[in-house]
Amino acid sequence: MISIRSGRKARSISSVARMPACVSARMPGRGAILGLCGVLVSVVAVAATTPDATGTLQEVVVTASLRRDRLDELPASVTVLDTATVRGAGVQHLQDLLPLVPNLNWASGSSRPRYFQLRGIGETEQWQGAPNPSVGFLIDGMDYSGVGMPATLFDVGQIEVLRGPQGTTYGANALAGLINIGTRRASAEPEAQFEFTGGQHDSLAAGAVFGGALGERTAGRLVAQRYRSDGFSENVFLGRDDTNGFDETTLRGRLAFAPRDDFDLDLSALWVDLDNGYDAFAFDNSRRTLSDQPGRDAQRSRGLSATVDWRLAEAFSLRSVSAWTNSDIFYSFDGDWAFDRDNDYTQRFLRRHRTASQDLRLVSNAAVQAAGDWAWVGGLYVLDVFETNDQLDLFVDEVYRALQSRYGATSLAVYGQLEWRPAARWRLTAGLRTEQREARYRDSDGSSFAPRDRMLGGHVAAEYAFETAGTAYLTLSRGYKAGGFNLGPLVPEERRLFDPEFLRSVELGWRLRSADGRAVLDAALFYMRRSDQQVSTSAQYDPEDPLSFIFITDNAAEGENWGGELSASWRVTERLRFGATLGLLRSRYLGYQVGTRDLDGRDQAHAPRSQYTLNLEYRHPQGLYARADLQGVDAFFFSESHDQRSRPYRLLNLRLGWAGERWDASLWLRNALDATWTQRGFFFGNEPPDFPDKLYVQPGDPRQAGITVTVDLR
Repeated sequence: MISIRSGRKARSISSVARMPACVSARMPGRGAILGLCGVLVSVVAVAATTPDATGTLQEVVVTASLRRDRLDELPASVTVLDTATVRGAGVQHLQDLLPLVPNLNWASGSSRPRYFQLRGIGETEQWQGAPNPSVGFLIDGMDYSGVGMPATLFDVGQIEVLRGPQGTTYGANALAGLINIGTRRASAEPEAQFEFTGGQHDSLAAGAVFGGALGERTAGRLVAQRYRSDGFSENVFLGRDDTNGFDETTLRGRLAFAPRDDFDLDLSALWVDLDNGYDAFAFDNSRRTLSDQPGRDAQRSRGLSATVDWRLAEAFSLRSVSAWTNSDIFYSFDGDWAFDRDNDYTQRFLRRHRTASQDLRLVSNAAVQAAGDWAWVGGLYVLDVFETNDQLDLFVDEVYRALQSRYGATSLAVYGQLEWRPAARWRLTAGLRTEQREARYRDSDGSSFAPRDRMLGGHVAAEYAFETAGTAYLTLSRGYKAGGFNLGPLVPEERRLFDPEFLRSVELGWRLRSADGRAVLDAALFYMRRSDQQVSTSAQYDPEDPLSFIFITDNAAEGENWGGELSASWRVTERLRFGATLGLLRSRYLGYQVGTRDLDGRDQAHAPRSQYTLNLEYRHPQGLYARADLQGVDAFFFSESHDQRSRPYRLLNLRLGWAGERWDASLWLRNALDATWTQRGFFFGNEPPDFPDKLYVQPGDPRQAGITVTVDLR
């Protein structure tokens, strides 16, 4: 969670605003953006070094770190989306906010994003085998890495995105970074709130929040919401407009209990049921489909977490985070995308994903403020994952392939971190984590594996505080990701197993804050080298046998990823705020070949070279407010198996509202310019009789208008 304070009085500010800069020549509208770059850089540079005796510096605390560090003192590139940003820039799902995070992309192929890429690193799909995510994904401490669909936005308080390897903090599931979502905590203040949303494409939502004191030292919070929409597509064959639709139900509860001044217990529970359709592909890449058996993308997730903060002694405290998750996932699609009796192909997956985790951490209570001060953290982490994955492929109503698999893995990690201030302006941090993962796999094809990986990661960082408000840091880190295995009788024995991947990173960053808190400038430059890089590719081992076409993962390449992130926010007046973000990225394979294709030097998949946002927010004391967000994404390759790319695109989102003492009403417009953009792309033959290879894409959401009304009955 993120605590934002100004002096003793809490204030809400937007900490997502970022700095624009030169973008790729492929991006449309680059002239206007370049002009804004110069203006904003000049203004922020002046404001960031001009003190104002009437202002104070806001404090942002990032709790995804080991010690709940202040953002100003965290030696890493981090984006924090606070409550105001979540409500102002989002509507229903985390998907609405992802473009606000520099160098974050995602691969769809589903109704909601599940697979994320940070700085170009991450998965694009999971069809068979072990879940092996590169980006960690937490909701209130519950691990949903690789199954991130439960991230609905109703009553979400804060979102943190830590970029770069989190080798000390989180280990094997955070090779590329970590996404941490915190819902709003229970408080003693009474609350009764209702929210209603209606929009185009038959979009309707209703939600309620109830909270308050349950006793002298206990508080509770209960949240419920239901959302439905037709999904923006029309099935011409069936004459329906809801085959790609959304039906999402969210129930959450929080309980805070503090029986003593030195003991806090925070309980969180969620039940999220997403029963969505999946009918997203058409032969002409439009939103008019011909599927006779539309797919389904359903996920019912439950979870519990208990966080204990206990001050055991004057010198140290105990922090314990226990969590359990349970997700039932049904995913299917019409493989031929049409009603064709001679080529009728469907594929279905039924996954059951369970996790149980325990993080036990001792934290020193000392504050590292003066020269010579020390602080430390030591911890033990256990994660148990169990998953079943049943696959059924049908061809012309006959079973073409059926596979039932069972997977389990237990990870045990020991970690520690030391902080030392050798001089008044310097702070040094060093962390180390050792982890062992033992996996177990078997399936109905007779495959059986039991790999064991031992991995080591960590970081060393130096921070320097400027005489004026601001800090700079240099961080060297090492992250890791567990190995795995390939399935199927056609996989050669020597390619059955693949090894862990390791990532070495160097990052240089700086943060500037004006004394009055009106101007914020963050910047980071990074270089990452991937060793034994895990790459998913396809191959056909017998040219005369089309059934020998398989997908495999190899430690097939080295890789480089480098670039930068800039962010800025400027409160021009008490009513007007301007902000921007920019992510620049170059990624490439080193010495990598797939069959006869040489990918040496080519960009990695789903790694756009530039992403930016510009946002403007106005709030009048009488209640009128408005917000505009412009988001741009450069082209990127869809896959390693082919060289097809997306097209650059820009999205404009608008919101106009009026807030009273006990109510709030706003009009919003998503994708106001009705831009054409794509979420996922495949390149293969699917059209009889000749089946030529062709690019098929999943279109992004079109323009949509709606209204949201919130009523407070306290």
